[in-house]
Amino acid sequence: MSPHVHPATPPSTLDTTRIDDLRIGAVRPLITPAILQEWLPTPPATQALVEDSRAAISRVLHGRDDRLVVVVGPCSIHDHDQAMDYAQRLKTQADALAGELLVVMRVYFEKPRTTVGWKGYINDPHMDGSFAINEGLELARQLLLDVLALGLPVGTEFLDLLSPQYISDLVSWGAIGARTTESQSHRQLASGLSCPVGFKNGTDGGIKVAADAILAAQAPHAFMGMTKMGQAAIFETRGNQDCHVILRGGKAPNYSAADVQAACDLLRAAGLREQVMIDVSHANSSKQHQRQIDVAAAVGAQIAAGDARIIGVMIESHLNEGRQDIVAGQPLKPGVSVTDACISFEQTVPVLHGLAEAVRARRQR
Repeated sequence: MSPHVHPATPPSTLDTTRIDDLRIGAVRPLITPAILQEWLPTPPATQALVEDSRAAISRVLHGRDDRLVVVVGPCSIHDHDQAMDYAQRLKTQADALAGELLVVMRVYFEKPRTTVGWKGYINDPHMDGSFAINEGLELARQLLLDVLALGLPVGTEFLDLLSPQYISDLVSWGAIGARTTESQSHRQLASGLSCPVGFKNGTDGGIKVAADAILAAQAPHAFMGMTKMGQAAIFETRGNQDCHVILRGGKAPNYSAADVQAACDLLRAAGLREQVMIDVSHANSSKQHQRQIDVAAAVGAQIAAGDARIIGVMIESHLNEGRQDIVAGQPLKPGVSVTDACISFEQTVPVLHGLAEAVRARRQR
């Protein structure tokens, strides 16, 4: 029988409840990306900023701009006003150091969990298990628009495969995390994203999975997804030539000159550009937030010594240092991360200035 010829209609509707949706507790309506974008449209000045900052990051990746891309900000966003306070402070530094650093604010809404935990601002904006996802999408888009209105480009991690349709038009740089770099679906997503994308090395520190991911993302793909009108569709991508590796450590840190060399050797063997961004947090700081300052200084020394293969740095930084747990009925301390521990903004400023000085030194060589 041809797959398009349907058998005669059975006398009654088949009961599939014994085999379908057995573990689904509820199905709720989801706003479409098109409606959210109609509610929260992109002003022309914001559109220009996103376009220009993506092009600038691309020039760094292709060796036509010698600035350092610095993705800096909270491990995760949980409060709009605190995020805007941080953004305003960061904008001042970004302007002062614009000759050396291309600063992108880290605005992460989705958090991959090792087991379970708070999944982020989009999934559970009230942090109480109410999972007000429609509201979370609206809050996330509004925050991106507000940060961009200050003149600051934003970067985020793409974890969920549908959420990019709601916010990716506002993102200047995207990351695929260590847990998802090996995922075929995320490589396909990256191949169709309009922004440059960094792939983190695997959680064990393996670089090959990230190199493989870049090769996959550079190729065209066809996959199933959802249009902005909320319709199921097949997407055919053109491939993304603006992808790079992020060294984030693994079983051991991997930010030393020898680690950079090993990563670049592997990239060269794969026929890829020899360049890395270095995440000074996560396993590179051995999960000790203050160690980020020392790691950034060590990376800065390599840049100052002339290493042009280090094209960027990632830093986890919030208004105040440390981290805190989300406890029901207990107020949160302002400006303190609810996921990974961060350095304070006060501690961040000298780190940024040190990296800018390193870029100036690299130019003198």
